[in-house]
Amino acid sequence: MTNTKDKPVETIVIRMVKAEITETETENGKHYSVTFSSLYKDGEEWQESESYGRDDLPILSKVADIAYSKVHELSQENTN
Repeated sequence: MTNTKDKPVETIVIRMVKAEITETETENGKHYSVTFSSLYKDGEEWQESESYGRDDLPILSKVADIAYSKVHELSQENTN
């Protein structure tokens, strides 16, 4: 499998929760991965964390649902 780290093909942000969809070319075609992060500001700098507060969890669920739909859509485009 060839693994090239490219910029995300799609970024989804709701409030302070972000999902990034990346595409990897494999021997069997394109493969999509999703990473999630929680955004926060430390002084003037934006930071990312993999921890979520209680109130972030419903938003994380929604972002994951949207990411799932987008990955499915991208996968369908590549099979046509």
